[in-house]
Amino acid sequence: MKKVLLGNTGMEVSVLGFGGIPIQRVTQEEATKIILECKNRGINFIDTAQGYTVSEQYIGNALKEAGRENFYIATKAMCHDYDSMKATIESSLKSMQLDYIDLYQIHNVSKMEQFDKSFSENGAIKALLEAKEKGIIKHIGITGHIKEILLKAIERDEIETIQFPYNPVESQGTELFEQALAKGIGTIAMKPMAGGAFTKQKLSLKYIANSNLISVAIPGMDSVEQVIENASAVENLQPLTQEEMDEIKREVQELGNNFCRRCGYCKPCPEGIDIPGVFIFEAYVTRYNLPEYGKSKYDALPVKATACVRCRKCERKCPYDLPIVEKLKHAVGTFKNC
Repeated sequence: MKKVLLGNTGMEVSVLGFGGIPIQRVTQEEATKIILECKNRGINFIDTAQGYTVSEQYIGNALKEAGRENFYIATKAMCHDYDSMKATIESSLKSMQLDYIDLYQIHNVSKMEQFDKSFSENGAIKALLEAKEKGIIKHIGITGHIKEILLKAIERDEIETIQFPYNPVESQGTELFEQALAKGIGTIAMKPMAGGAFTKQKLSLKYIANSNLISVAIPGMDSVEQVIENASAVENLQPLTQEEMDEIKREVQELGNNFCRRCGYCKPCPEGIDIPGVFIFEAYVTRYNLPEYGKSKYDALPVKATACVRCRKCERKCPYDLPIVEKLKHAVGTFKNC
């Protein structure tokens, strides 16, 4: 597994990291096997978050068997004030049973008010700097979906890494990554498969690893098989062939930009609709040629898309400004005609 320096942090990270969101769905025993396979494949960067329910706990327990010394651990919290961030850092250390965390990130800064508060006199950055001084965190980063905010963030001397979506269909971060790398800031690609919308996952990872823009990509993985398959995409990394580029181009053209990345920021719906679930089940019908499967999964939802009352609270929270209400209406028609 190829390794590169994560900006000026001094951390030499594998170009493929482990995204800790989906292990919430498995058992501790399965999570430990997944982390062990990461070790076997040379994956040495793990990203999780305080908000990913049991993810931190699972990872901490798995490290007892896989070896803390074999990994760089990154986590994050959606805290913007000093007291909340200080308490959350202590909570993460306790959850993962660690003496220190390699990278702590301000998570999903989506509004300038949040950014300004985080960097104010009694903001989150004060708590992070104190923790760094004590040695209980080693480096400070920031994550988000809004390019303009992260462009502001890389002007701050405190920020050592940024995490932003990047994949063949989402290249809006190119300028951001270029400027970050020029400043010695490490770049972490979230949503390397566009939230599951980009189906050629190995090609996407190979594309990202060849981009010269990304230090480490962090696909979420919830099985040993996924670890093996994703690792195989970047082991003995070669440039993309013309045939592979053509295949990527076809997928990009088919997807366009008006698709759900399954980030979940639209939740909770006041009516109880699983909005990302509706869209992925519709994709089984319209894109993946699995209409019976998609319809059966949709039919099993306790609340259907027809329950939408067009309050548009979801649209106000969507970092991609998707017309969610209209997309739900379209999904109703898809399943009605399925």
